[in-house]
Formats: sequence, C-alpha cells, structure tokens
Amino acid sequence: MATQGQVITCKAAVAWEPNKPLIIEDVQVAPPQAGEVRIQILFTALCHTDAYTWSGKDPEGLFPCILGHEAAGIVESVGEGVTEVKPGDHVIPCYQAECGECKFCKSGKTNLCGKVRSATGVGVMMSDRQSRFSVNGKPIYHFMGTSTFSQYTVVHDVSVAKIDPIAPLDKVCLLGCGVPTGLGAVWNTAKVEAGSIVAVFGLGTVGLAVAEGAKAAGASRIIGIDIDSNKFERAKNFGVTEFINPKEHENPIQQVIVDLTDGGVDYSFECIGNVSVMRAALECCHKGWGTSVIVGVAASGQEISTRPFQLVTGRVWKGTAFGGFKSRSQVPWLVNKYLNKEIKVDEYITHNLTLADINNAFDLMHEGGCLRCVLAMHA
Repeated sequence: MATQGQVITCKAAVAWEPNKPLIIEDVQVAPPQAGEVRIQILFTALCHTDAYTWSGKDPEGLFPCILGHEAAGIVESVGEGVTEVKPGDHVIPCYQAECGECKFCKSGKTNLCGKVRSATGVGVMMSDRQSRFSVNGKPIYHFMGTSTFSQYTVVHDVSVAKIDPIAPLDKVCLLGCGVPTGLGAVWNTAKVEAGSIVAVFGLGTVGLAVAEGAKAAGASRIIGIDIDSNKFERAKNFGVTEFINPKEHENPIQQVIVDLTDGGVDYSFECIGNVSVMRAALECCHKGWGTSVIVGVAASGQEISTRPFQLVTGRVWKGTAFGGFKSRSQVPWLVNKYLNKEIKVDEYITHNLTLADINNAFDLMHEGGCLRCVLAMHA
C-alpha cells in the first residue's frame, strides 16, 4: 500500500482523562517497527472492559489512551521480521497474545502468554517502550495491546489472528473478546459434560455465550440469574431453560438454587464481576464436585471470600481469561465455526453505529437492552 513506511493520520476516539467523553481526534499512527503490524480497523465493538478502564477504576488504566479491544480489520503494513501476516490479510487483533515460545505458551496448561505483557500492560510497544500513537506530537497510550477505537492501530505480531477473508468483519469482530470468553469458559475451563446442570450469573453478552456453550455441551438445565427479568425472553434463544431474579426471593440466591437443584448445580459461571455474586456462584455448586468459574472482572482491590469448608467439601473455584482459547491458533477456528453456523455471532449484535457515535454507544451499552454495539470505523 502507498502508506507503507509513512505516518498515517486518521480518526480515533481518544480518552484524554477518566470519565470524560471520548473525543474524536486526528491521530498520527507511526509505521510498525520490528515484530509489529499496522492494521486498518474496519469494525470494532464495545465491551464493558473498555468502560471499566475509562471509568478510572482500572489500576493499569493510563491516560490519554485509545481504548477498544474487540475488532476486525485488514493488515496495512508489517514491520521487519513479521512472517505470519502480510498486507491485505483479514485479521482480528487479540489482547491475549500467543507467541508459542514463552514459558506460558510452552506449558500446555494455559492460554496466557508472557511475551509482550510487560509492554501492553503499560500502554507501549515492546521494541522501544514507546507508543505508536500521537496527537500533535503528544504520545497517546495503547490499551490492552490493541487500541481498536482508531481507524489504524499498531499491534505486536503475536497479537494478530489471521482469519478467512470470506468472514464478514462487521460480525466476526465479536470473536476478539466476549463471545469466545463465554464459550471457552464452558468448553475449555469447566469442560461441562452432557447432562450437567449449569447456573449462569449475569445475562449480558458473556453470560449468553456461556449459555450457548452449555447448550452445545449438552447441559440438561441452564439456569439464568439476573436482576433484570426483561432479559429472560432473549436468553431462551441462547439456551437458558429457566430464570431466577434474586430480587424476587427472600433467601440468598445460592440457597434458592440449591433448593431448586437437589443440592446444587454441577457448574456455575459468574459473568458480572461482582465479588458477592462470585461467592453465591461458588456456594450454589453441588457438594463433592461442583465447579464455579469466575469470568467477570471485579474492580481493583476487591477480594473474594467464602468459608474454607466449601472447598474442603469438594467444590472447585476457577477463573478464566479469554475462555482459555489460544488466540492466534484458535480464533481462526472460531471464525470457521461461525461460517459453518455452529456458533452464534450475529444474534449478539443489537446496535450498529459509527465511530462518531461512540459516546452514544457507551450510553446504550449501560442500558439493559444492548448486548453488543458494533461501530463502522470508516463510515
């Protein structure tokens, strides 16, 4: 492309400070250095993690920054030594890297990767500890190694999944975060078996993806728990078989579920990020074998608690990041599952807007009716 090796000036939504409206700015995006990829972002979705950092509650949150981490686009150019993608490739940027060489990647025990985390955690690139974004010479921090609220972004090559060019980018952008997180929590982390009873706390995008994954795994009952009863009708389409609103019960929700399930569920999933709900999710599990998976991200400084006897008597407490999927090798597989109509994606998209509408999009996200809002970046 004619822009290779050049600084690109494009539009991006910049978070100059916490809790202040994002501002659409003309941002300069430097060319990729060794081991880096510059991507033209075509579509990005909004996720609660973006809002969490924007709120100022994230201890790793740095300002000014360009948020966004659930997106899809086309490679514009690559830096020295990049061999796995080339200009023109269709890609999904992945906040969870996969280098294949570090202690984590080689362990065979986790999808976490340590190669670029020391840079992405502080908003810079690995090669020179600098940002590739600036506005009138002022550096703007990266976010989660992705920064997809920009028409062009620069990411590490270990954070790019090359996908089938047939896939519609305005749909498969969702496979960069929320949907895989829910599906993988069931398939990879919990390994739910056919016939299991499952409880899902929080029926947003991730919770519905958990329900979908549990249905695919053959769960016999999928109990959805949410304080918004309006969510139940939609949740049925994703596999939820029964619904409980904790506000409609006097007993603690864990007791309500234990009574309904002859001693508790086989698997529970907390998809909110609320530590008191995490406790309820563990304590509604069946004695002897029940497993609870923490999927939601709690605010900084929060701690989980329960009586040790809950664990002594056989319950298991686990956590998951990106659903245990290895990003570069498994996101393309998820895209293919979508193309084969084996997983839902379109059904999670409730709103379509443009980059200029991004502040309205965040307002929508905080309302119960919105699952995923996809922004067209160049419209």
